[in-house]
Amino acid sequence: MAQEHTVKSYDEELNQLRSMISRMGGLAEAQLTGAIEALTERNAEKAQRIIAADRSLDILEQEIESQAIQMIALRSPMADDLREIVAAIKISSTLERIADYAKNVAKRSIVLNQSEHVKPAVLIPQMVELTKVMLKDALDAYIDRDAQKTIMVWESDKGVDELYNSLFRELLTYMMENPRLITPCTHILFIAKNIERIGDHVTNLAEIVYYQVKGETLDMNRPKSDDTSFAVVPPPANT
Repeated sequence: MAQEHTVKSYDEELNQLRSMISRMGGLAEAQLTGAIEALTERNAEKAQRIIAADRSLDILEQEIESQAIQMIALRSPMADDLREIVAAIKISSTLERIADYAKNVAKRSIVLNQSEHVKPAVLIPQMVELTKVMLKDALDAYIDRDAQKTIMVWESDKGVDELYNSLFRELLTYMMENPRLITPCTHILFIAKNIERIGDHVTNLAEIVYYQVKGETLDMNRPKSDDTSFAVVPPPANT
C-alpha cells in the first residue's frame, strides 16, 4: 500500500499518475485484443480503428512523462516515490511500444484479408491469449504492488517464445510446400514476431514493476526460448 504524505496535493498527483498508467494499460490491452480480432475476423474496418486509436496512447504517454518530470522538479521525491515516478515514465514508454506492435498487427491483417487462409496461423491466437494474460497480470502487479506476480509474468514469456518457435518452423515448411503462399506466410511471420516482441516488452514491464516495489532488480537470468535465429529447414529430398 502506498504511503500518505503530509502534503495532500502530492498524494493527489501520485494518484493521478497511477490512474493515467492504469488507463494507458487498459488502452494497450484493448489495442492488442482489437488487433487480433481484426486478424481472425478478417475485418479491415476494425483494423483501421486500431490503427487510428494508436494516437491516443502516444498522447497519453506524453502526458505521463510531462507530469512525472514536473513532479520530480517540484517535489524532489526520494526513495519509493522517486522509483515510482521514474517507473511511470518507463512503463508508459513500454506500453506505447506494445500498442505500436498491436498497430503493426492490424496493418498486416488488412493485407492478409486479400489472401487465402494459411493453416499454421491458428497458433497466432494462442500466442496472443498468453500475451494478454501476461499483460493483465503485469498491470495488476503494478496496481497491487505485487512483486511475486511480476516474477510469474517474467517466467511466462518462455511460453510465448515456444509458440513462436513452433509457428516459425511450421511456416517455413508450409512455404516450401506451397510457394504461392509465400506472401501471406511472410506477413504472418511478421505478425508472430510482433506478438513475440510484445511478450518481451511485457517482461520488461514486469521487471520495472519489480524494481519499483522492491528497490532492486530481478537477480535471475531472463528466461528466453526464441531460437529461430538458428532454425534451418532442410530442402526437400530429390525425387
